[in-house]
Amino acid sequence: MRWRWLSIWMLALVVTLAAAWWQRRSGPSHPARGAVELAGERIEYRLPRSQVTGSGQPVGVRVPAPEATGEIVWRRYPTRDEWIVEPLVRAGDRLGAELPSQPPAGKLEYQVRLRHGPTEVLLPPTPTVTRFRGAVPAGVLVPHIAAMFLGLLCGNAAALAAATGEPAAKRLARATLGLLTVGGLALGPLVQKYAFDAYWTGFPFGHDLTDNKTAIAVLAWALALLASRRGRPGRAAIVAAALLTLVVFALPHSLFGSELRWEDAGPAAR
Repeated sequence: MRWRWLSIWMLALVVTLAAAWWQRRSGPSHPARGAVELAGERIEYRLPRSQVTGSGQPVGVRVPAPEATGEIVWRRYPTRDEWIVEPLVRAGDRLGAELPSQPPAGKLEYQVRLRHGPTEVLLPPTPTVTRFRGAVPAGVLVPHIAAMFLGLLCGNAAALAAATGEPAAKRLARATLGLLTVGGLALGPLVQKYAFDAYWTGFPFGHDLTDNKTAIAVLAWALALLASRRGRPGRAAIVAAALLTLVVFALPHSLFGSELRWEDAGPAAR
């Protein structure tokens, strides 16, 4: 019995960590990475795509060749503004610039151009987008992340327990519902308010997949608990709720998230 429970929790932890890694890696705020060749050197870049409003967005690339120069081109996103071009400034072996701060939920698209003689390379090949956000207090953000992670962990453990006939599956399902409700429906809107000045941007007020997938997961676990009173069909409902939760949380975090309406924000900050 002890080894079965240990196996259930270890497997649940592996699945949860993999899901968390994928969500972070696939999200729109994950840095744009890549590599190009310039002047016989391999240039690896890591361009940020998220920044706290109130301070500029530093952008830098290590370019050892002293003759190399570059510039950054940017504009508000999504707009048809004219591209703004600014030179990169060298500091040692790095070329860098700073994008101006924007209001919460404001986005800029930008691209770095490096030159060495007649050769020009673009980082990344097509412009990338960075989004500005308000600062979220740790007292709100940390419990939110912890509750969502533990909710996903308990959900995976509940599914494995249900699949193996463990009677604790229902208890774990209740814990999952509670954690996802607190983390997603109570603390989640507070995080959203601090970051983007809106409590909820999912259905029916918007298209934020983070809000929508949280609501779907909570609903799935509520239905699974109702069905769990029916023996084998109830265990199947718990497994189905866990699988649905994994599917919706595999969607990139903050996709279709808060986006500032530039027509309400005035001219571009510089």
